[in-house]
Amino acid sequence: MKRNLKSAFGHEQAGLLFALPAVIYMLIFVGYPIVSNIILSMQNVTVRNLVKGEKAFIGLKNYSTLFKDAVFWQSLKNTLVFTVSCLIVQFIIGFALALFFNRKFKFAKPIRGLLMIPWMIPMTITSLMFKFMFSTKVGIINYFLQAIGIISENIEWLTDPKTAMIAVVITNIWIGIPFNMILISTGLTSINEELYESASIDGASKVQKFFKITLPLMRSTIESILVLGFIYTFKVYDLVWVMTSGGPVNSTHLMSTYSYKLSFEKFQYSMGSAVANVLLVVLLLVGILYLKITMQGEGKNER
Repeated sequence: MKRNLKSAFGHEQAGLLFALPAVIYMLIFVGYPIVSNIILSMQNVTVRNLVKGEKAFIGLKNYSTLFKDAVFWQSLKNTLVFTVSCLIVQFIIGFALALFFNRKFKFAKPIRGLLMIPWMIPMTITSLMFKFMFSTKVGIINYFLQAIGIISENIEWLTDPKTAMIAVVITNIWIGIPFNMILISTGLTSINEELYESASIDGASKVQKFFKITLPLMRSTIESILVLGFIYTFKVYDLVWVMTSGGPVNSTHLMSTYSYKLSFEKFQYSMGSAVANVLLVVLLLVGILYLKITMQGEGKNER
């Protein structure tokens, strides 16, 4: 018995002991809520029977009802449009800024530090700030567009279904650009400068250097940024809820906001948890796909 204990707590197994608190934390604060939410989605829990403690098990009926819900499909479509739009634009702008500030010139580092401020500001504050900026009557955006002659009358950014999604996408892009910029800048610094010098000697242009050296060597960094960006953006809730609450006419409802509305406004707790579980499944699939691509890339490098 003593020998077993000594072998279990030997030097080779010491790492398991250090990881144990993190494992316990994950099981309690991540694992339990996920399992509990899955069970809740298979029950019929509303504000009427919650007080009575009645939780009838109905299996996959909530999911069947959900997949027939037009608002759910609209929220899924909105989430995909919101995520892809933000991801593409903020990545391109972030990459351009990273390339620009990677050049050695005076005040490059201080300015790059200042550009991180939008990402550091709490999401709620940013949302309120942009909600005021996109205001129809007193918003600075309408004032600026009229001042330079682009529009002749105020645009109802947050109250028109055609423009509300554009407003929240612009807001999230503004937040996400610094995140992309700093990660890409980190990746650029890891590229050996001698590669560019050798390419210059061989007569390569800047465009050729970018496509033949920078992009290939930045592949793993780019994959990580896109996957992390997708996960962060796909589950955005507070920004949209503060700016539009999913309106007007459900035009900005994301899966996260629709789950909240079902749970805490309509008090259909099981339906709300079902939407949250669908969101979880999508993110899990993206994570698995990323791991598969990463493992395939590592296998090719080893060969």
